[in-house]
Amino acid sequence: MLLDVFLDAVKDCLRDLPFLFVAFLLMEMLEHHAADWMSRTLGKVNKLGPLAGAVLGCVPQCGFSIMASDFYGGGIISLGTLLAVFLSTSDEAAIILMSNPGHLSDVLRLLVVKIILALIWGYLIELGAKLFRMKHAVKRKELRDFCENVGGEEEGESILGSAIRHTLKVFLFLFIFTLALNLILELVGMKGVSKVLLSNTVFQPVLAALIGLIPNCAASVILTELYVEGVISFGSAVAGLSAGAGLGLVILWRTNRSKKENLLITLLLLGIAMVSGIVLQFLFP
Repeated sequence: MLLDVFLDAVKDCLRDLPFLFVAFLLMEMLEHHAADWMSRTLGKVNKLGPLAGAVLGCVPQCGFSIMASDFYGGGIISLGTLLAVFLSTSDEAAIILMSNPGHLSDVLRLLVVKIILALIWGYLIELGAKLFRMKHAVKRKELRDFCENVGGEEEGESILGSAIRHTLKVFLFLFIFTLALNLILELVGMKGVSKVLLSNTVFQPVLAALIGLIPNCAASVILTELYVEGVISFGSAVAGLSAGAGLGLVILWRTNRSKKENLLITLLLLGIAMVSGIVLQFLFP
């Protein structure tokens, strides 16, 4: 049984490997050639901040959530814009879905739903900040200080090298999780896994959102694979991926001096993700 589980995991992940590499290569090219323009756009849009944040944030990987955290720490963008980027970010999810031919339609649905959620909540947060006269305490800095070295790859690393590194990293996460999930399914069955993950209850999006807070692309890999396998609902997947924001929260806690403000933003993001996931679970059962 163990050999069969291992071979199935290897076969499934190797099938996805070419798609992952092509997708990461395209994303690296986009970040390399357009990241500077996108970062300047994000910092200059003012009232259209949540709109720009929602659209730019949906680009796969967490580069723009990291950038937005850096900008917010410098007082360049508003709270509504920051949360719009966080909510729109899906980290590695879109790329993993694209590597599964049977779930290509889910890529568009995921991106559209997350952009809409980011827009709604981003502008609601903007309105709330004005009503309660919440002001970002950090002194505004020059935009150009935050637009240097934007592009996501490590120093001296080529686009091809970065794409290979990301592909191998996600492939490793995929293999480990697929192997573990296949073994669990073999031992306890789909019903057992569904019971543990609170299937068909309003608590599943809550649990998924808590998983999404893990500051690593492993969280988005786990949530996406659980959705692909039919273990969690679309609403739960969105809840988890909305709470995730890639490494954005880590950078926020590192760059923004106000820890109370960082805690508020984290709790806001978590609460919004949970509520949105519960609503979507009823809309997309």
